[in-house]
Amino acid sequence: MAEMREAKVFVTRELPSAALDPLAEVATVRVWPGELPPPPDVLLAEAADADALLTLLTDRIDAAIMAAAPRLRVISNMAVGHDNIDMQEASRRAILVTNTPGILTETTADFAFALLLAAARRVVEADRYTRQGRWQTWGPQILLGQDVHDATLGLVGLGRVGLEVAKRGRGFGMRVLYHDAIRRLKEERRYGLAYVELEQLLAESDFVSLHVPLTAETHHLIGERELSLMKPTAVLINTARGAAVDQRALWRFLKERRIAAAAIDVSEQEPIAPDEPLLALENIIITPHIASASVATRLGMAKMAVDNLLAALRGQVPPHCVNREVVRRWRRALPG
Repeated sequence: MAEMREAKVFVTRELPSAALDPLAEVATVRVWPGELPPPPDVLLAEAADADALLTLLTDRIDAAIMAAAPRLRVISNMAVGHDNIDMQEASRRAILVTNTPGILTETTADFAFALLLAAARRVVEADRYTRQGRWQTWGPQILLGQDVHDATLGLVGLGRVGLEVAKRGRGFGMRVLYHDAIRRLKEERRYGLAYVELEQLLAESDFVSLHVPLTAETHHLIGERELSLMKPTAVLINTARGAAVDQRALWRFLKERRIAAAAIDVSEQEPIAPDEPLLALENIIITPHIASASVATRLGMAKMAVDNLLAALRGQVPPHCVNREVVRRWRRALPG
């Protein structure tokens, strides 16, 4: 873009000043001040004269937004995923889309394993039990959970986060199975992992943890049929995307104790509806999409998102560009 100081950037949420200050030095930056995402009409109006957007997963950037933003040349998504952006439309318009991969891997893996442990040993149930004044004595049958050590962990998806969860499982002496579209022989040998088909993974695992992106193929990947293959003592963990699980089917299987428990950080509708039936169940942990929510990781994500923007504003290909196939057309469209 001709002059960075002429560039206009809209940021859809307040971020640490340590991340935004470098951007504010070279561009006109407008920041949405609310805790909730900007309403669609505000997002449409702010995008209208913006050269760049810095967005979150909660911001739906669709064809209508892009059509109303003739100057828009880059969308920097502060997330690994980008299913909130109409990628086909962005690529058609030669708008670069960037993400923030890698930096949240370890933090997300920590949280996935924290959910696994909490669900296995019924930590949240036990906390409620104590707070409600129900703890009267030590009892040999009170709040019995599942052992994690020496159990079988099944990973659906062995990307960055899935691999880190596998390492944590091996640290607990777990047998680790995985299923992925790509077989990873090097990781199998190095970490003692076993590749199996999805049906076998579901049938043999004590804990099933999902680590897949949301695509047409993974939408409701875990539904009634898949849940029916799991052990009645099994636990399902989801820190990937809510729509990877059929929520209605999950509710039925938990309510009928056809699987023991679940722990989810994501849901099909976010935020989860107050009348969601899952909320009435004792054998599920539901957290508000906080797997990457450590101080260091969120700051790192914000800085990475800004770095992507700064590169694009300088006319350089951002380090974490999702749709690199449009770079040539993007460069031709740059002013000046």
